[in-house]
Amino acid sequence: MTIDLNPNLPILDYAQFVAGGAEREQFLKNLRFAAHEIGFFYLKNHGIPQDLIKKVQDLSKEFFALPLEEKHQIHMSNSPHFRGYTNVHDEITREKPDSREQLDYMPEYEAIPLDQIPKDQPWLRLQGPNQWPDSIPEFRPAFVELQERQTELAKSMLSAFSLALGQKEDALAHTYAHKPSVLSKAIHYPGVAGEQGVGAHKDSGYITFVQQEETAGLEVLKDDEWVLAEPIEGTFVVNIGELLEIASQGYLKATLHRVAPSPIGSSRFSLAYFLTSQLDATVPLFELPKELQSGIRGITQDPKNPMFTQIGKNFLKGRLRSHTDVAKRFYSDVVLD
Repeated sequence: MTIDLNPNLPILDYAQFVAGGAEREQFLKNLRFAAHEIGFFYLKNHGIPQDLIKKVQDLSKEFFALPLEEKHQIHMSNSPHFRGYTNVHDEITREKPDSREQLDYMPEYEAIPLDQIPKDQPWLRLQGPNQWPDSIPEFRPAFVELQERQTELAKSMLSAFSLALGQKEDALAHTYAHKPSVLSKAIHYPGVAGEQGVGAHKDSGYITFVQQEETAGLEVLKDDEWVLAEPIEGTFVVNIGELLEIASQGYLKATLHRVAPSPIGSSRFSLAYFLTSQLDATVPLFELPKELQSGIRGITQDPKNPMFTQIGKNFLKGRLRSHTDVAKRFYSDVVLD
């Protein structure tokens, strides 16, 4: 198999998929290997301009340098839609606080009035406006543009995953054709006391892109050992979320990963993107070709992290656990079982 290897994770070339023909077939083989065996890989030649990524990185640093009281004006606890700023130790992963501050934003679909949302679909409350920093005018348009470009890339990658699993190219398209649910984060890991930058977890959606700068910190559980995903310029680190594990009946691997806390006095920045699909969809279960069926592992069963095939339910599960202040203020009536 022709595949570039970092010391720890495979490197896939998206230009091969775009090229079609034999190049595309090789990409699909590499993708199937990386997603089945590890669940993580680097993606190069992804087509998103580096100058746009650099602009968003710089604006992210400008935002995190603002006075804390200004950042708190758009704190997530003000938003029933889980949008806005969270301070260091505000977000919880595996019942412990993370040593990071961040800004979360999603596509701005119109909020549905609370009295029009069925009680058995509380995840529809997630639709609504973002909170943006007023003092940085360039912030919103740059971050929205990056999110929109990453969404197109993510949709294309889902087509690639479908093909790699012997399905029609559009096998998942009906789950993101109407208002796909997307979460993006600008993240700062300041060097402060804390047990974890981000605790060990799996992502709840379909696919994740992480853009790292020059400082390493992301760690992946590979062959029962934690390995470092060293930053590689011009790439995204890509990982499989729980919904792709469900769709493939465990053939694709949603892998535990974590972020080490930054050393005291230092800083680390990253950008993360998550495609979770539309909230009212249900994950299709693929029937894999015979030659792949021996690799079906079944869906991971974790009593502390149940997986739901209903996309909105699976996404809201993660939000409620991670942001207990928002959950307490706006979702005290919601029980997911």
